[in-house]
Parts: sequence; C-alpha cells; structure tokens
Amino acid sequence: MKIERYFKKAILLSTVIFLSFGCSKLDRLTQFYMDYDETIVIPAALGLNLPFNILTPNIKTNTEEIFEINDTRKNLIEEVMLEELSLEIIDPQNSDFSFLKSIEIYIKSDTLEEVMIAWKQSIDNTIGSTLTLEVSSEDLTRYIVEDEFSLRVSTVSDEIPLSDHEIEIHAQFFVNASILGI
Repeated sequence: MKIERYFKKAILLSTVIFLSFGCSKLDRLTQFYMDYDETIVIPAALGLNLPFNILTPNIKTNTEEIFEINDTRKNLIEEVMLEELSLEIIDPQNSDFSFLKSIEIYIKSDTLEEVMIAWKQSIDNTIGSTLTLEVSSEDLTRYIVEDEFSLRVSTVSDEIPLSDHEIEIHAQFFVNASILGI
C-alpha cells in the first residue's frame, strides 16, 4: 500500500511540475513567425497634405504549406499578431522617407472588412530610407487563414517627391497555435 501511495504521489507531483514548467516549452513548439513581403510604388508629384491610397495586389497567404511545415493546421490557430511592419525604399537608392507626413496600412480580404494594422504619424524629416511603423494589437487570424489578403497604403506627403519611389513592405506575423488541438 505504501508503494502504491508513493507511486500516486510521484505521478501527481510529476504532472504538477510538467504543467508548471513544461507548458511554456510546449507552447514554443506551436509558436512561429510568418513573413510577407510586397512592393508598392509611391508616384511622383503627389499632392501636398492630401491622402493618397495605394493598393497592393492580392497576397497569397500559403498558410496550408506554412502551417504544415510548423506541424499545425488552420483550425488549430489561436492567434495571429502583427509583430512588425517596416518599409524600405528600394528605388531611388539615395532617397529617404522625408517626403511623407504620415502613413497608414490596412489589411482586407474578399470576405472581411478592412482594418488598420500599422501607422506612423508625424514622420521626422531625418528618417532615412527605412521606416518602422507602429502596429495594431488586433488578432489577425481571420485574415491570415484566408487564401489571400491585400493591403491598402494611405499616405500624406509634406513635400512633393520628384520621382516614383519603389518601396518594399515587410510584415512579420507571430502565430500561436493550440497544442495538440487542445
């Protein structure tokens, strides 16, 4: 009897220790990042202090493949958060973002409404050729599990750019899936 009681206590203690310390390690097995890159062109001769919208073509999510690589499925995704969104001027190479006053980026899909996911207000004239935006804390699972989504970039300029600006948008999403479907 004493051995049986000792065995039950050992199992209970092991379970408590595993649940206390092991869950965070298990969580990390089902957490990963998804990166998306898209290029847009901000045309020359924008109007001053007027909003200008640029739409990206539909971006294929490829979630089935990405989820399979990470040993999960769409129905096991608990949360998708935008971790980072940055812009980099590709062309002209010697240019910077000083011509922008503000920028907002929205995500949408054919079946879901548009929602703002990133922004930067009062852009400094000494910003350089890379711009990191503030990001929303909204759960974006519904958009990422779709087959496609698109972005709308809304800019306001405080000076007229003399040439088109080719800009790469880099978005990094943090994905948290449930463990073993629980």
